[in-house]
Amino acid sequence: MSFNPIISKDNKELGQKSGDTAASIIKKAIAEKGQANIILATGTSQFETLQQLLSHTDIDWGKVVMFHLDEYIGLPITAPASFRKYLKERFIDKVPTLKAYYLIDGEADPEEECARLGAIIKEHPIDMAQVGIGENGHLAFNDPPADFDTEQPYIVVELDEACRRQQFGEGWFPTMDDVPKQAISMSIRQILKSKSIVCSVPDERKAQAVKDCIEKPISNLHPAGILHTHPDCTLYLDEASASLLSNQ
Repeated sequence: MSFNPIISKDNKELGQKSGDTAASIIKKAIAEKGQANIILATGTSQFETLQQLLSHTDIDWGKVVMFHLDEYIGLPITAPASFRKYLKERFIDKVPTLKAYYLIDGEADPEEECARLGAIIKEHPIDMAQVGIGENGHLAFNDPPADFDTEQPYIVVELDEACRRQQFGEGWFPTMDDVPKQAISMSIRQILKSKSIVCSVPDERKAQAVKDCIEKPISNLHPAGILHTHPDCTLYLDEASASLLSNQ
């Protein structure tokens, strides 16, 4: 296991390292089985990682199937905070052609959408999941106390106040009242089924969550701490996000 963090000086260096690792995993999967199934994270913390991943022009994107982690319920794809919009603009539209991509439709019936995507992802064992850690320690939108037990690949979740404050603080919404209170999220167990996980967590505002998830006992109160149990998870931090760790 590689959950001991790789610490970079800043967000840019972190993104270069984590993006290179993600690219290497994708290319290896394509070489070994002719296809790579991946999960991509969104949010401001993933800008540099995605940019670095896209710099690998030798990836045959026509052999890549993409899923993503979460989407707000009821938010149209045209909204600035839509994660579908984020991925379309920052990834999908920038690669030549993907073999397939499966975005979460937050405007569909939530339970039906969870069932639709769950059936698809069960047919696509994930080679690489790119994830982050929220300010409240969440993994995807699995806020504390997260459901560590459900086997459903996608679930409807309630967003706690800390999570919603983060989304507002990052500038995605004009007011707190505009931040949705529900989302569809990939479940913890589904994320852990990924063969490899690349976890990118920059910025000082994530420092306490990083400390809790690394140093405290694994608990659904610090959901991303469950990554300790994964056999191939690499955690990328910068000096700011690692600043509260005891051994730094």
